[in-house]
Amino acid sequence: MKFNKLIFYFFSSIFFFLHINLSAQPVADSSAKKKIIILNAERLNYQKKDSAEFQSAAGKVIIKQETTLFYCDSVVLNKTLNMLEAFNHVHINDNDSINTYSDYLRYYGNDKKAYLKGNVKLTDGKGTLTTPDLDYDLNTHIGIYTKTGKVVNDKSVLTSQEGYYYGETKNVYFKKDVVLINPDYTVTTDTLLYNTYTNIATFTVPTLIKAANKRKVLTSGGYYDMQNKKAYFNQRPHIEDSTTLLDADEVASDDSTQQSEASGNVVYKDTAQGVTIFSNNLKSNGKASSFLATQKPIMVIKQDKDSIYMAADTFFSARLSNLRKYRNVPVILDSLPVTDSIRINDSATAKNDSARDRFFEAYYNVKIYSDSLQAVGDSLFYSSEDSAFRLFHNPVVWSRESQLSGDTIYLFTKDRKPKRMYAYENALSVQKVGPDYYNQVKGRTMNAYFLNGDIDSVRTKGNAESIYYGQDDSSKFIGVNQATADVIDMYFVNREAQRVVFRNNLQGTSYPMRQMDPEEMRLRGFKWLDDRRPKTKYDLFGN
Repeated sequence: MKFNKLIFYFFSSIFFFLHINLSAQPVADSSAKKKIIILNAERLNYQKKDSAEFQSAAGKVIIKQETTLFYCDSVVLNKTLNMLEAFNHVHINDNDSINTYSDYLRYYGNDKKAYLKGNVKLTDGKGTLTTPDLDYDLNTHIGIYTKTGKVVNDKSVLTSQEGYYYGETKNVYFKKDVVLINPDYTVTTDTLLYNTYTNIATFTVPTLIKAANKRKVLTSGGYYDMQNKKAYFNQRPHIEDSTTLLDADEVASDDSTQQSEASGNVVYKDTAQGVTIFSNNLKSNGKASSFLATQKPIMVIKQDKDSIYMAADTFFSARLSNLRKYRNVPVILDSLPVTDSIRINDSATAKNDSARDRFFEAYYNVKIYSDSLQAVGDSLFYSSEDSAFRLFHNPVVWSRESQLSGDTIYLFTKDRKPKRMYAYENALSVQKVGPDYYNQVKGRTMNAYFLNGDIDSVRTKGNAESIYYGQDDSSKFIGVNQATADVIDMYFVNREAQRVVFRNNLQGTSYPMRQMDPEEMRLRGFKWLDDRRPKTKYDLFGN
């Protein structure tokens, strides 16, 4: 009896190994190429049940299908259906490019589809995916998880409820409760496409990015290149940090150089300075703390009741301390005793006051509008240190019915309201007092002093000349005076010239109204430039 059992096991074993060897031989049939083969095991068993054939193996099991290798502690192979179930320490080596690990594997050889469960890990040499369950297609190299997953790639960690891994392109498509954590930033969104080879994250739905430096980005489209630290956002992103806000149709940035460019309906706000920029293109440099606004830029300086609007072809702003490294920028103190002078901090304190360490320049076709003051000029420079606007190249300033012009004009402000205006070389003040009547004062220099945003007085020096229309108590014109003096002071009440005082070397003539032609009562260089005057802030937006 024992002898018969030995004979039976002997021939069963021969048949088993012959079957394995025959299965391993190359055949022309393509379906045969997909056959699953057990290459190695410490224990083997073969069983035929009804029309199905089963092989089981245990101990250091190695299985092969074409170029894919499977490793496990034990396996049950259904040869009829060409499928297997593997248990413990499961490892799939997919053509030496993708390696997958799990506690359990169910694999369908004809379709080359695998279902892995328990401590699943997939790695492509760049990133590592871990998840409780994974469906993996060895034909397309696509892996899918639906019960949370995590991808670790260098210093980045991504988690989500669902994920789709594409082995051919190294893309991972994350969905639901997506969080990307990096030492430099954290990304939260509902959908994210991430490439483990290029380290590029692509955004297609509303996404929040929080950087370690407190910077925040809200975007619905674009990408971030984590390897090169370059980003591109579209779909009108919103970017903010401790002192600035930025909205635009598109934004491109390079974190390594701290340079960025925004384009399309740009809105840039500096909350520390109380400044807002509207433009179609804005370039900024974080290291230099500078920006360049072009393509019809508008600058708004916020005030409680009377904000200042400015338009130009170009605006540029940066640190005043950096500008002084290669250009002399004197501090212009408004120190005349008649005025409410601007007081600035001592130099040591001012250096530590970042709000004062700013300047901006405007180039070409400068226009300024506020309710109390309007101006035009070729170029402008403003320093936060002395709160003075410098207008160059034939500037013109209007306040109510007064027009002031000169070769160069300085406008001193306090609390961002006009306090004194200084014009020199060909300074000319004109006030329209009737249909064709203009009070005029001309000299080498001119100082206009403001009270509550309105002109209070004007002092003109250096070959001063004037034409002044006198009025009685009922505001009826009674005559016109033409005079010269060393100094001419004009005083205003309720925005209208009420009194003129001539100081030293007065020479003048008074004429009755009916004896003088108003067209002839013009000082040299007289021009009433009301057609250049911005009438509303909207005139600037149409610049």
